[in-house]
Amino acid sequence: MSATRVSLTDWLRGSAVYRSIVRHGTADTNRNRSLVIFENLFLHVHPVKVREKTLRFSHTYWLGGVTLVSSLVLIATGILLMFYYHPSVPQAYRDMKELNYVVDNGLFLRNLHRWAAHLMVFAAFLHMLRVFYHRAYRPPRQFNWVIGVVLLIVTLFLSYTGYLLPWDQLAFWGVSVGTNMAKEAPLVGEKIRFLLLGGNVVSENALLRFYVLHCVVLPVAFLLFLSVHIWRVRKDGGVQGPPSDTNDPRGEEAP
Repeated sequence: MSATRVSLTDWLRGSAVYRSIVRHGTADTNRNRSLVIFENLFLHVHPVKVREKTLRFSHTYWLGGVTLVSSLVLIATGILLMFYYHPSVPQAYRDMKELNYVVDNGLFLRNLHRWAAHLMVFAAFLHMLRVFYHRAYRPPRQFNWVIGVVLLIVTLFLSYTGYLLPWDQLAFWGVSVGTNMAKEAPLVGEKIRFLLLGGNVVSENALLRFYVLHCVVLPVAFLLFLSVHIWRVRKDGGVQGPPSDTNDPRGEEAP
């Protein structure tokens, strides 16, 4: 029975149909393990080999994963909040009051969105410190370090642009202070402030612009840079340490 099963398996693997689907052999070799990753639609983003120590919690503290999960929570809760929000004056403030006191679980949904944003900023900052401390920004990963810096900046802008949306006193004065700080930038400060506010004062134009930035422009930019960032992490061999700690040119792991 066992021999029959083996011969049937060998026949199936040798058939033209199987070979047309699976282009590599089944031998447990480095080449075939690599081909499994390269030729699989869902696995091609993964590196062929990673070092065991990079999978330990103490190596990364899962800070990149925490940042990613926080962003997914923000996307989910943000979409739900958009069903109850109008970016107009004074309706925006009324919508926030309804979320707090009328909509079922509205206060929980809003607080979940807010605390996820705080956690995302905090985890992203710690993630950057971890990468810097482990010197994982060195060649050949310097490009991905730049992408990570851009992602941190986009994350901070996402947090800031959401500040105005409740249209309360805290939001009004917070945006006023922030845009006045931007105005002090040499040469382009006045233009940046005018571009952000859509005028010279915090008004309905500013609310609409911050809403579009927060819900459309910055999330699209974040997802694009995040895709490149994760792709480069995988193709550079995962979250490894300094380049001197990686595999040698012969394909064997360093001692």
